[in-house]
Amino acid sequence: MSGVLSLVQLACIFFYVGLFAVGGGLVAATFMQQALVERYHLISAEKFYSMLAISESTPGPIGINLATYIGTELYGPFGGIVATVSEVLPAFIIIVLVSRFFAGIQKKPLVQAAFGGVRPATGGLVLVAMLSVCMLSLFDCKAFAASKSLADLFRWKSLVFYAAALLVLFRFKKVHPVFIVLAGALFGILLL
Repeated sequence: MSGVLSLVQLACIFFYVGLFAVGGGLVAATFMQQALVERYHLISAEKFYSMLAISESTPGPIGINLATYIGTELYGPFGGIVATVSEVLPAFIIIVLVSRFFAGIQKKPLVQAAFGGVRPATGGLVLVAMLSVCMLSLFDCKAFAASKSLADLFRWKSLVFYAAALLVLFRFKKVHPVFIVLAGALFGILLL
């Protein structure tokens, strides 16, 4: 199936994302990207990463912001509600169950081992999300493939801004990261 999903199918995708995206919004974004961009081709990669950037720069959890944005973009306001509720529902169910039973099982070796395995897997998923965003925003592989010129491999404006933002963050420790995010949004609006 490619290109069209029912609202029920979209809800199932976001329920899956909410159920398995242990580790936060960037892990959820990786699952969303795999399902909505790579598998069902509902959103282009460029549009998805633009949506991710906007979701990161708005207040609130990134994964929930992105689910709301995608659901609204695809199916209007009701789609936004369905996507958001579907993504949050597994965590709600798990928290209710864990709060009821966790005190009695948290010291069990199997539970400790499960948490030990989840940590590195979560780190790997966050790394995949970070690399995907970097590849799309800092490199232009299509232009490089067409011209075979190393100069065309880089998105120079983005690369210069990224380097400047890192320099400001590491050199001037008192600059709050929110100002870098706002500068990035302004940079994207004005220059990209």
